[in-house]
Amino acid sequence: MATANRLREYRMKAVMTQGELAKMLGIAQPVLSRIERGRGNPSLELAARIARVLDKRIEDIFLFQEYPKMDTDKRAS
Repeated sequence: MATANRLREYRMKAVMTQGELAKMLGIAQPVLSRIERGRGNPSLELAARIARVLDKRIEDIFLFQEYPKMDTDKRAS
């Protein structure tokens, strides 16, 4: 499942094309396009590079679904 994101919004505010941002990140433009459209997930390293280039926090760009907190008192048998 892909992660929802605000990548396009922040890229456009930075006045960059997909090609320009992809070049700065060292990735192919189609890879960036898939991530931007929510059809692919970046690695943690790539997400951090994207955030750094756009001067944002990872969690500002990538909208992670909340999962229930795990009960750490329950141990696997």
